[in-house]
Amino acid sequence: MGDISKDIKSKFPNAKVKALINIIYTANWVNSIQNEFFKPFGISPQQFNILRILRGAGEPVSVQTIKERMLERSPNATRLMDKLCAKKLINRLPCPGDRRVVHIEITKLGLGLLEDIAKDFNEDLLTNLSNEEATQLSDLLDKIR
Repeated sequence: MGDISKDIKSKFPNAKVKALINIIYTANWVNSIQNEFFKPFGISPQQFNILRILRGAGEPVSVQTIKERMLERSPNATRLMDKLCAKKLINRLPCPGDRRVVHIEITKLGLGLLEDIAKDFNEDLLTNLSNEEATQLSDLLDKIR
């Protein structure tokens, strides 16, 4: 089992500082693993998140709605969607009632990609946790926010 003190060769003035550094370190570790995982699929973790949002919505949704639901609030959301559109994973639909609003829908190709990812997507990152520990971790993270 890892120990943040040994991993980054540092001592901490108290448990709260150690916990905060551990959260940041672990978040970066997870991001790094996810970036490598999604590379062969030609998308980023943020683009994957957009596709999941669209699949879950079950209908076209506005760009603003997607931005609000993203795990990582990104000012680059429009650029991320431009790339997904270029790959034909999503479609832009003009809103008939308001020309300023654009709705986004996932394509069959996008749904197929999500199915392919689901076959390989693993939960190995949390393999060292029991279901009870995962629930406790999630609850503690919720409490921090």
